Amino acid sequence: MDFSESETVKTVRKVVREFLVREILPLERDVRRDGFVASLPVLARARDRAKETGLFAAFMPKAAGGAGLTLVEFAHMSEELGRSPIGHYVFNCQAPDVGNMELLLKYGSDAQKERYLLPLVRGEIRSCFTMTEPEHAGSNPVWLSTTARKDGDAWVLRGHKWFATGAEGATFAICMATTTPDAAQPHARASMILVPTDTPGFERICNLSIMGDRGGDWASHAEISYQDARVPLGNLLGGDGMGFMLAQERLGPGRIHHCMRWIGVCERAFDTLCTHAVTRELAPGKPLGTRQMVQQWIAESRAEIHAARLMVLHAAWKIEHQGAYEAREEISLIKFTVARTMQRVLDRTLQALGGLGMTDDTPIAFWWAHERAARIYDGADEVHIDAVARRILRGYGMKMP
Repeated sequence: MDFSESETVKTVRKVVREFLVREILPLERDVRRDGFVASLPVLARARDRAKETGLFAAFMPKAAGGAGLTLVEFAHMSEELGRSPIGHYVFNCQAPDVGNMELLLKYGSDAQKERYLLPLVRGEIRSCFTMTEPEHAGSNPVWLSTTARKDGDAWVLRGHKWFATGAEGATFAICMATTTPDAAQPHARASMILVPTDTPGFERICNLSIMGDRGGDWASHAEISYQDARVPLGNLLGGDGMGFMLAQERLGPGRIHHCMRWIGVCERAFDTLCTHAVTRELAPGKPLGTRQMVQQWIAESRAEIHAARLMVLHAAWKIEHQGAYEAREEISLIKFTVARTMQRVLDRTLQALGGLGMTDDTPIAFWWAHERAARIYDGADEVHIDAVARRILRGYGMKMP
């Protein structure tokens, strides 16, 4: 594996970083103050300017309207965008839309691509993904109560979901529902179905209050009810019983996107930590950075961020060259390692900032609260740790229950 950056990566990093400084960072405080919904007109103008860079929805092929970046190339871009809470949204690379686009590109029918994918890539609409259910453990994706039964020429969906990111304002949802409850293999019982959000029976009950914030539009997580929501049979994504397989297909590259975004968060926090260490004086002529404890925070953070980045790039490289299945151990390793690295770097930075760290004058407090979820969603730390340990021990001949 060659860790040097290609000319494409260097160009992408330069363009995105300059755009971030010029167009995105000046918007952050107003967006945090006014809220995401009130800021949508301003963000829409920023998105129009982002399109001019040629990197809007850059992870998609050029034929579909993207820039055709490879997974590794987009990983570098994701890190740069991660330096701002609104970076990915401005470039139309935000979850859950990014994963939904990837699924539609690979498994969508021509009609589905025309109706859902192309407008999504252009940033004309948004989507959401409804899989997690409040009644069941989110770490067990084959345990679902939501059902979709055939009735003539339609699927009829009934069930209860939550943590549907960006459901408010979304044009459609991808719903994970049980379609073949009697399938011999539990992993073959569920399917993914496209559901327009204006379908009778689809109800957004409310936005969940997350760390004291209900958010709005894309910056929200909703509770959803399906009450006999009826959609055409042609809205099935992929094939019947392919839901679990599609979910795994979605999550592999998605964890690369997330982890590199988290490293971007780390880099912004690290820069804030170092700048504060140099400029904040404890007494005349004695900056905070003269304290050995602060120097230790800086050195440890630098080492951990660097190691985490190399782990993620290696996982992305392995996915590209050997496939997500062969890289499943690396994917689990980066998921819990990078999430914990981010939490430690944010905590050190907030501690160094003191009272300033608790305010919204920097994005550190926002990230400290809202990115705690990184150790839970897409598989809790414990689930990934258990999976990796079991795989390793089986290699030593240990039989697992």
